[in-house]
Amino acid sequence: MSPDTSTDDFSRRQAEPNPDGPAAGQSAEGAQAEIIALQARNTELADQYLRAQADVQNARRRADDEITKARKFAVEAFAESLLPVTDSLEAGLAIKDATPEQIREGAEATLRQLKSALERNKVIEVAPAAGDKFDPHLHQAISVVPAAQEPNTVVGVLQKGYTINDRVLRPALVTVAASH
Repeated sequence: MSPDTSTDDFSRRQAEPNPDGPAAGQSAEGAQAEIIALQARNTELADQYLRAQADVQNARRRADDEITKARKFAVEAFAESLLPVTDSLEAGLAIKDATPEQIREGAEATLRQLKSALERNKVIEVAPAAGDKFDPHLHQAISVVPAAQEPNTVVGVLQKGYTINDRVLRPALVTVAASH
């Protein structure tokens, strides 16, 4: 269709009477009533829009409040699981005349409590055994040493690492076997 044809169609439609408009016998009162009805509908839709906007803002504010509360109290369960460990340490320190064996037993029991609390909170120990393959995602090589084992394997662990929810909290510090 050429641009001239579309312009001609538009002009012809403008010249023809509209069967739904005043030229078809609709009175000015009928048109005024339709305008009033459309204005009322427009007001109703504008009100619905404003209410929807307010609902969205309220939902956003509630979500922000929930996020703030979650951040604020995220460590609450973790801290609560450490309280028995604190109690055990304090009880052990309260014993004035403990023998070295009693102190060692108490320290081992407290360490078990601490490890249990860490595991309940998804803090998992990373302590590779000698000969395990070096994993740069979980291990940090401190040095490469000559060893009678396969290259790029762990020779020794200098410090254990930890993950929390499958994310490295601290890599294990290891020595690695050098290439032959």
